[in-house]
Amino acid sequence: MRHGYSISNSIMFHMITCYFENNNKAKKGLRHITVNAIVIHENKVLLGKRGTVGGKVMLESGKWGLVGGFFDRDENLAQAVKREVLEESGCEIDNLTLFRINDNPNRPKEDRQNVDIIFSANLVRQIPKKDEEISHLEWFPLDNLPPMEEMAFDHGEDILLYKEYLKKKHPIPLLGLT
Repeated sequence: MRHGYSISNSIMFHMITCYFENNNKAKKGLRHITVNAIVIHENKVLLGKRGTVGGKVMLESGKWGLVGGFFDRDENLAQAVKREVLEESGCEIDNLTLFRINDNPNRPKEDRQNVDIIFSANLVRQIPKKDEEISHLEWFPLDNLPPMEEMAFDHGEDILLYKEYLKKKHPIPLLGLT
């Protein structure tokens, strides 16, 4: 069936297969899952200045953001965030805590709706690494962050919510919020 579901019967179960339009290429109207980490070490948070991909300027290039990226097929959320943080920063992390699920359909500065799964994590070790997606890495004291206008997407909001959580220890994960 075009643009929808194909249902086939089996002896014991029904199987539903979903087909995407445009030869299986994701359209801007689809939702994407991203993972990001608020990596903490000695009361500092790791931020990366967004760079390029394949030599092309990324969305929000030159702005500071949390380290993370897209969720890949055949991995769970913990594997995804650990992989992304290691790929982009050379940092191994542990003590993952699900902090926030940001599903705001009107997230700023996005060309599509990404559902962002944000974890807090601790640094295990950092191995120097260069990744083109991050032009510069820096550990910022939680009380001395870059100005909000220098932050990519709504990552500054994530960090402010994390700082508030440290003061009040309210229940997490935070869901939604606009």
